[in-house]
Amino acid sequence: MTDIIKRWVGAAAAVAAVALASPPAAAADSGAHASYSWVDKNGERHYGDAVPPEYSQSERRVLNNQGVEVERIDAEKNAQQLAEQRRHQQEIEQRAQHDRFLLTTYTSTKDIERLRDERLDQLDGQVKAASAYIESLEARLKTLQERALRFKPYNTKPEASRMPDDLAEQLVRASNEVRTQRRSLEGRRQQLTTVRAQFESDIARYRELTANPSSG
Repeated sequence: MTDIIKRWVGAAAAVAAVALASPPAAAADSGAHASYSWVDKNGERHYGDAVPPEYSQSERRVLNNQGVEVERIDAEKNAQQLAEQRRHQQEIEQRAQHDRFLLTTYTSTKDIERLRDERLDQLDGQVKAASAYIESLEARLKTLQERALRFKPYNTKPEASRMPDDLAEQLVRASNEVRTQRRSLEGRRQQLTTVRAQFESDIARYRELTANPSSG
């Protein structure tokens, strides 16, 4: 029995000696650390234990102790880049929302074409009405200008009278109104062109969506 105890004690001591001689796995790995990879301003890639301060905001990669990439850190965006990213995201969201509108509002391209024709007819009627109104304004302005020719400064004859104040005021008002209405008419014509283009775009997009429901 004494010999058995001695052998057991000897074995235990040997195990303890091995344990002391061999550090735990965690300790063995304690020297392991991450390294980094980055590209300098000349486009050359570098590797090291730390990224230089001047590249700390740039795109960089984290490598494990075996040199394998374990993480990629994107470059930090400036204010302009962030604004552009938000704008792009808003465009994507607006397009998706418009696609949903097309699919839930119309049952066929004929529905869009019918609404297009109604809207264009309405705008075309507004353009014609505005054109007719401008013609009447121009006719009135022409009449006022003909009256004004009898007075100074348009009439250079010595006996010509000074233009009456009310006639001068009417000329100014008529001229201003003609210019204003012409600008308005041009805006309506541009709107007509824009609306027609938008409907054509909607028709093309609707056909794309219904031909391939997964698009967008």
